[in-house]
Amino acid sequence: MSPMSETLLRTAAGVLVLVVITVTVLAAARVPRRWAPGWAVLRGAVQLAAISLVLRGVIGEARWVGAAVAVMFAVAATTVARRLGFTWRRLGLVAAAMAAGVLLALGAAFTTGAVDPTPRYVLALGGIVIGGSMTTATLAGRRLLATTQARWPEVEGWLALGAAPRQATAAIAREAAGEALVPAIDQTRTTGLVTLPGAFVGAIFGGASPLEAGRFQIVVLAAILAAGSVTAVLLLHALAPVRTRPQPPAP
Repeated sequence: MSPMSETLLRTAAGVLVLVVITVTVLAAARVPRRWAPGWAVLRGAVQLAAISLVLRGVIGEARWVGAAVAVMFAVAATTVARRLGFTWRRLGLVAAAMAAGVLLALGAAFTTGAVDPTPRYVLALGGIVIGGSMTTATLAGRRLLATTQARWPEVEGWLALGAAPRQATAAIAREAAGEALVPAIDQTRTTGLVTLPGAFVGAIFGGASPLEAGRFQIVVLAAILAAGSVTAVLLLHALAPVRTRPQPPAP
């Protein structure tokens, strides 16, 4: 058996054990959708294998890297829209909000010279920022819908008093934006103390010095927060006006 085959076998065994632990704990606690994490890992493994094969020969080609980033963005926006209850209008709102946040964050990172605008860095930073924006958009949208549904008598009261739909949910939207940014804020605040983020570890494994890896990581974290803030605010601004009680988001 070749060293690579042995490494892949060990990796598969480790991932399988981790999935078994996850599913067993959720099943013991009778948590709904207990198989979802396992299917997510399986799907992620297949997708990573595919993208690794594709990018191996084109990572230096700007046009192919651009296409890969575009696919990442399309999948991320669709994922958020589905989490919020898919409609074509909602997909458009999600895509617009995410595009504004991602483009602004990446534009700031590249135009200031904090990160070189090479295809390799565009792919790395673009993928990370799109992923962070996706998570923030999902959390913000779901929190808005769930809280509006739960506090509908309050919202309806404001509407009855003559408040505009956006005014009736303004406080809820602000709370949703703040809550959606909590994971990214905590990750940034505890970096180096609690966790060593993937971009930092990957840069070191790739041969970069700890100082260079740390420099790249702080740019990544700042870009995630910038993109997430813009995405959350714009998305909630678009979703906040409601005239009828929304359905709670599906799990």
